[in-house]
Formats: sequence, structure tokens, C-alpha cells
Amino acid sequence: MELTRRELVGAGMLAFGATAFVGSAQAESADEATVKRAVEELRTAWFKQDKAKIESLTAEQLSYSHSDARLEDKAKFINGMLTRKATFKSLEFPDLTVQTVGNIAIVRHLWVSESELEGKVTNTKIGVLQVWQKQDGWKLLARASWRLPTP
Repeated sequence: MELTRRELVGAGMLAFGATAFVGSAQAESADEATVKRAVEELRTAWFKQDKAKIESLTAEQLSYSHSDARLEDKAKFINGMLTRKATFKSLEFPDLTVQTVGNIAIVRHLWVSESELEGKVTNTKIGVLQVWQKQDGWKLLARASWRLPTP
């Protein structure tokens, strides 16, 4: 099979374009991995009620919506986490996905927890959407959650 110059140039351009695409995909993967680590750090900080860590991972402009439609700013969110009467027994974020778009990351996951209050155990499983923004590191900017349909 003989190739013309035009076909060779086209193949070269295609190969160059594929290399550029792979390079940009790797850059996105690095951001996605960093966001996943930040989400895990925040999950751990919630579980341990680590105020300093929660403050460092949340944006000043935080908009935090609970599955019962309560809306909190950063101060109310942190105060609520630290003064809650129930004790976490477990907290997991299964089905975690991250998609980055520039300096924004969209995170989706389930919130699966077990907590205890006055000897009564409560299991929670809700859907969560988080928006993270790169501002001197990745910070949680917004969070919304919803009750899952009953099976």
C-alpha cells in the first residue's frame, strides 16, 4: 500500500492531536485525584469533628444544603457539625465520581452513615452533589443532597 504525502501529513497531524489529547486528559486526572483526596480529607474531618481541617477545606462563600432543604453558610455548617448531639459510628462516600471543568470540580456520591443518639442508632443514605473550586487549593464551595427513592 502506497501513501501520499497528504495522507502522511494527515496521519502525523492525527497522531500529534492524539498526543495533545492524552496530555490534557492526564492533567485532568491529576486534578481529579487531588479533588478526591480533598473529599476524603473532608469526610475524615467530619467524622473526627476536626474544626481546623473543615475550615481549611471549605470556601468562605460555602452554600451547604441538607436533604431536608435546610441551607447553611460556612459558619452555620461548621457550628452544626461540631455541636451535633449524635455521634458518628461510620461515614462512607461510595459511588464517588469527580469531573473537573477548569477550576471547578463536580463531585457526586452517596452519603452512607450510621450515627447514635441516646442509644438509638440511625442509618442514613442520601445522594450528594458537591461543587469544589480551586482557590489556593481545592475548597468545597457548594453542596446539595437529596433523599433517595425507597426501593
